[in-house]
Amino acid sequence: VENALLFYDNKQYRLIAWVIMPNHLHILFTPFEGVSLSEIMKNLKGYTARMINKHRHQTGHIWQPDYFDRYMRNEEHLLKTIRYIENNPVKAGLVQSPEHWRFSSARRRNADILVRRSD
Repeated sequence: VENALLFYDNKQYRLIAWVIMPNHLHILFTPFEGVSLSEIMKNLKGYTARMINKHRHQTGHIWQPDYFDRYMRNEEHLLKTIRYIENNPVKAGLVQSPEHWRFSSARRRNADILVRRSD
C-alpha cells in the first residue's frame, strides 16, 4: 500500500501525509489539476486490492466501496490533520511515538530530516 501511495506521488497528486494501520489508512494529498479524487481513489484501491489478494492467494473485496474526504480550510486545519494522521498509531497504542510506526509519513519525514542534518 505504501509503495502504491509513493508511486502515484508527483504523478496524480502531491502526497502530504499518510498512515497505514492494520485495518484502515489515512491519506492527505493535493490532487493535480485534471485528476479527480475519484480517479485517484479508484487507482489506489484497485491496484492495492489486486496486490493484497495476490499476496494472500485469495480474491474478493479489500476496501470499503466508498471513502471519506475533507477539504482543508486553512493552514491550521492542514497541520491539525497531519498531526491526527501521524498520531493514529500512537492513539491506537501500537507505538510510543509517530515516527516509530513503519508505514507512516512521520517516519519518513523524520528520516528525511536526519539525512538533511548529516549533509
